[in-house]
Amino acid sequence: MPLALFGTQILPPPVALFLTIAFVVFLLRRDFRERPNVTSTLWLPIVWMLLIGSRSVVQWLHTLGIINLGAAEEGNMLDAVIYFSLILAGISVLNQRRVSLDVVFRNNGWIIAFLLYCFIAIIWSDYPFVAFKRWIKVLGHPIMVLILFTEPDPEEAIATLMKRSAFVLIPFSICCLKYYERIGRGYDEWGNVVNTGVSQSKSSLGCGCLVFGLFFLWQFLKTWRSPRSISRRNELRLLGGLLVMIGYLLRKSHDATATLCLLIAIAVMLGLGRRWVNKKLIGTYVILAIIALVAAQLTFGIFERVVDLTGHNTTIAGRIALWRDLLAMHTNPIFGVGFESFWLGDRMTALWETRWWHPNEAHNGYLEMYLDLGVAGLLMLAGLIVATFRKIRLELFRNPDWGRFRLAFLAAMIFYNLTEATFKGLSLTWFVFFIIAMEYPVAEYEPVPQFSEAGTLEEESELTYLPR
Repeated sequence: MPLALFGTQILPPPVALFLTIAFVVFLLRRDFRERPNVTSTLWLPIVWMLLIGSRSVVQWLHTLGIINLGAAEEGNMLDAVIYFSLILAGISVLNQRRVSLDVVFRNNGWIIAFLLYCFIAIIWSDYPFVAFKRWIKVLGHPIMVLILFTEPDPEEAIATLMKRSAFVLIPFSICCLKYYERIGRGYDEWGNVVNTGVSQSKSSLGCGCLVFGLFFLWQFLKTWRSPRSISRRNELRLLGGLLVMIGYLLRKSHDATATLCLLIAIAVMLGLGRRWVNKKLIGTYVILAIIALVAAQLTFGIFERVVDLTGHNTTIAGRIALWRDLLAMHTNPIFGVGFESFWLGDRMTALWETRWWHPNEAHNGYLEMYLDLGVAGLLMLAGLIVATFRKIRLELFRNPDWGRFRLAFLAAMIFYNLTEATFKGLSLTWFVFFIIAMEYPVAEYEPVPQFSEAGTLEEESELTYLPR
């Protein structure tokens, strides 16, 4: 564990950076020695997750003072090339693995319908080319997820993705936070100094802690139930160390939303593991929980009480005022202003003139969806969430452990978007949502027979990837 984790600065920054790099290399080499049942193409989703879990290449160059960022509607050619190259490489991998589009569409109808509606919504955007580029980036999420699902062991591929990404993001966040404040700290919308680590903002850091914290806790509980062995002991130590570092970062982020959503997700995951919970009645439990929350809000104002307990009255008050002004702005209530197009041009300029903290999102995923895609978009999102829940309900009977994680993360995602907008773009939680929402049949490697020039069958020389 890097020394940067403890107390104040006890080492010169270059020494702390060297030790952090050595620690990351040690973790990665350990993972390689474990020989997980994954292919080298898994590095495509890993690089994708590292970029969206920290900062884009251009943002890193800007942080280091090498280049200046362009206007929001202009984007940057370097980032566009990098993301587009990753997407093209992902498509090439899926083509080599002969992924069936018919199977993808049949198993993920609501996801396809949602993405198609987003594509159509580019037509009425004020900035159609910008909206189209953003849609292409979002398309990278399902492509990377399909690479995971077409690995020899999809569950192990997901675990390897999470581990290798966390091995980089978590230690470097701690190092930057303590030794390189120009990178690891910044200012929030209200001018407060906040800890960001290698992420773009305090919320992004909290978001990463939510994702990795829930996943590694789930992995810890799974490993704990496995037979006693040296490998089990070492894995528990590794996961325990990661959870300690994640807890430290979550505390330093002061992200109440991420903390509360992580606690909700943990409660869901642990609750589903109880024997007295009837998995056949999961839908009934969800309906009863919604009714209880609505009743508690109407009767006791539970939302305001939670805000009081977390001490975020100022920020929530600012967001409520922002929500009021956003709803008062002229937009198409049925279809919105176009895919991810609200925070562009004159609308953003008008809002920035009245708010010195220059918001660039609605701080509410459902309101953001309404502004961009209208009521039609909200209905599509609701259909996508319900369809995902129905898949998870079936998964609880086929693979209870994976189903528990999926439902826990879905619950966290739904609550998280009450005060953050992550149903969009290159958000880390949006990427993980595609992981829990998509399905593709388990595949197996089958031999490809090779024939000699004489036409006789030779021994197998390669493997190909075929769906069952």
